[in-house]
Amino acid sequence: MMRDGSLARERYNMKEEFEKLVGAGKLQRLHVETLVQLVEQGFCMHRSWGFGRVATVDMVFSKISVDFQNKPGHSMDLGFAAESLKAIPANHILAKKLSDIQGLRQLAALHHLELIKLVLLSYDGRATIEQIQQVLVPDVIADDWKKWWEAAKKELKKDGHFQMPLKKTEPIVYQVKETTLQSRLLEDFRACKGLKARIAAGNELLKGMADLEDKTAAVTVVVQSLNADILSHQRTQTALALEALFLREDLRAAVQIPTTESELNESNIWGQVNRPGQLLELIPASKHKRALASYRATYPDKWVDTLLAGLNGMSAKLAGETANILILDEKLEVLKEFLARLISHHQASSELLLWLAKERCDSFADILGPEVFRAMLTAMERDQFNEKRSNRLRDFIMDDQALLVELIGSADLEIIKDLTRALQLSPCFDDMDKRSLLARIVKTYPAIQALITGESTKQEATLVVSWSSLERRKEEYGELVQKKIPANSKEIAIARSYGDLRENHEYKAAKEMQKLLMRRKAELEAQLVRARGMDFNNVKTDAVNIGTCIRVTDLANQAQETYTILGAWDSDPDQGIISYLTPVAQSFLNQKVGAEVEVKSDGATRKFRVDSIESYKAPETEGAPVS
Repeated sequence: MMRDGSLARERYNMKEEFEKLVGAGKLQRLHVETLVQLVEQGFCMHRSWGFGRVATVDMVFSKISVDFQNKPGHSMDLGFAAESLKAIPANHILAKKLSDIQGLRQLAALHHLELIKLVLLSYDGRATIEQIQQVLVPDVIADDWKKWWEAAKKELKKDGHFQMPLKKTEPIVYQVKETTLQSRLLEDFRACKGLKARIAAGNELLKGMADLEDKTAAVTVVVQSLNADILSHQRTQTALALEALFLREDLRAAVQIPTTESELNESNIWGQVNRPGQLLELIPASKHKRALASYRATYPDKWVDTLLAGLNGMSAKLAGETANILILDEKLEVLKEFLARLISHHQASSELLLWLAKERCDSFADILGPEVFRAMLTAMERDQFNEKRSNRLRDFIMDDQALLVELIGSADLEIIKDLTRALQLSPCFDDMDKRSLLARIVKTYPAIQALITGESTKQEATLVVSWSSLERRKEEYGELVQKKIPANSKEIAIARSYGDLRENHEYKAAKEMQKLLMRRKAELEAQLVRARGMDFNNVKTDAVNIGTCIRVTDLANQAQETYTILGAWDSDPDQGIISYLTPVAQSFLNQKVGAEVEVKSDGATRKFRVDSIESYKAPETEGAPVS
């Protein structure tokens, strides 16, 4: 619409000029109206060059000049311009940014909704939050966008012209006809598909409760719907049903609506749950605290034992909330005893240890020590065989510069050396990460520098073993972890119940056995990490190798002896089978037939001649060498 007659005449004159070009054959008639709009509006959009401002129109050469952001003064044929450019009105947000940026900034500071309305109307009445941010930042809003948007969002929710989406990816819609907040919120709630979406819409209604005109009516509608959902979801989607129940109670508390006999309560929900930890993981983290309190209220006599039993399977976030509720209920010592047992047995999960590492408060100072880092290595190695593998604990260890040093701060040098070896052999860190962690240890304990750079450490990298001996080691480890250590834990618990630990011989004996078991477990873990199985088939016999059977002659008395050199854990002296790590085997390795070899054994030196070298053949029946 023209504001006055002069503009109408100007439009008429411009159209007349373009008509003349049509008459002269320099322009097609279908382009005239588009060109008039381009010149009249003064701004345009090109799909490749973006937003531009019309600079000049040359009727003589049938050209138009446009100032694009990256192509100022770009000249185009009038026909091509009509086909490739879209006219943009002067009140479009992009045009305003070019013609009145200061006015927009003032609008952003004083009238949030007017600015958002301008953006939405520029894009056919709808735009996502991301689109609004892209067009306003940083030209119009140069400061804290998040703070600005939070303030604007509160105003948007109250204004009846704006329809706010439940998801950030969906557009905000401007509507000319104003609707009340209550109508919009209830409409959003009714339009939701699925209980999860209705819970989100119900929470929005709860947030806007103060601005509703009839709170009781609105809440009654939502509560009735939630009651039906809770009833239908209680078995199939129990976590969602519990979350809906929490929302229902919050809404009811806001307007004091009475309960009905047919409603399910929290006890009804928890009564169907055998493993509360699994259900709690399905609830949003923001609701963990409330859900834990609900479970405690439902089962006042058994909640502590039940939550402790599931603690080692929880995520770090949920484990933290569970620990908090236990501590608030004065169960700190019970919690610490439980954690110490898991750590000493190397049974703590990586998520539980991640929470403990993040926590590191004075309350847990007496259990935060070098054994925690050992337990971390074990947990991470265990995670490598899980389908849902997680590197969260490893990443935290790497990112927290103080953690490792704090954990080993109270340990003596021998323990530090032991931990250093364990770290060097761990498959959980690559070489660069290991060097970083070792550097942190050396900085605090320079005495172990030699251990890290020494040759002996490099030589211990790999153990060649037979498959049978490797299987026996694994069976021993499995029995240790699954039977002996748990049995020992029960013995300690029973002995502890006898009273005064200073005179409790059963307790002391059980603890000593615990040390032996844990030491053997650590040894097996270190060995199994280094072990590489072999079947010793097709071994080269041009020289003595691992997996060869050799006949030798004692040159002192011409007595013949036979040795079979096998893996690190293979040893059966009666059958002449020796480990390649023994001094005798080390003397013969790489020697050829006819070579004379000096062997030091039992304090004496003997001289042998290698007579023959054959490949080892495993027996077909049972009777494999023992370790």
